[in-house]
Amino acid sequence: MTEVPPNLLPCDGIARYFGPVFSPVEAQQVMATLMMAVPWRSDEVVLFGKRIVTARKVAWYADAGQAYTYSGTTKEALSWTPELLELKAVAEAHCGSRFNSCLLNLYHNGTEGMGWHSDDEPSIVRDSAIASLSFGAERRFLFKLKRDPETKRGLTLEPGSLLEMADTTQTHWLHSLPKSTRIREPRVNLTFRLMH
Repeated sequence: MTEVPPNLLPCDGIARYFGPVFSPVEAQQVMATLMMAVPWRSDEVVLFGKRIVTARKVAWYADAGQAYTYSGTTKEALSWTPELLELKAVAEAHCGSRFNSCLLNLYHNGTEGMGWHSDDEPSIVRDSAIASLSFGAERRFLFKLKRDPETKRGLTLEPGSLLEMADTTQTHWLHSLPKSTRIREPRVNLTFRLMH
């Protein structure tokens, strides 16, 4: 039984940081496998009516028939690989939740990040857990309360670490991955989700 970490958020949601759940050697092996085996594609989003291609690359894996629509684009699911099913099982065991999909993000270095947003698309089961596994470069991760933007929380995501966001976190909080020019190594992040 995994020890449950404390809630990082003071109200209106649950965010738990399990720290590294893989050894440094295991984390390096997983990173190398993901970099080589995943068919990475630039993400496409529609912002203010314009289609933008991101430097950050993504891949979408899920149970059969689980498409994912966000930011004006729809992704058709790739079939699970044995390696990804193993990672999903680790996330499920720690979080005590079931997941049927995973969005993978590849940030080539610290010049690529993610602005403030919530993972609150209608296709995601409301208030379900999202488990985020990180490999590669350490990166800062921030939370900001929607109704009081001065209320913030932050942490450093280590290689091989697991962060869980659950309950009403996506309703009440925004999160971001700030850019940092001093980071020169890539980071791969897997966000396991439960879709309708």
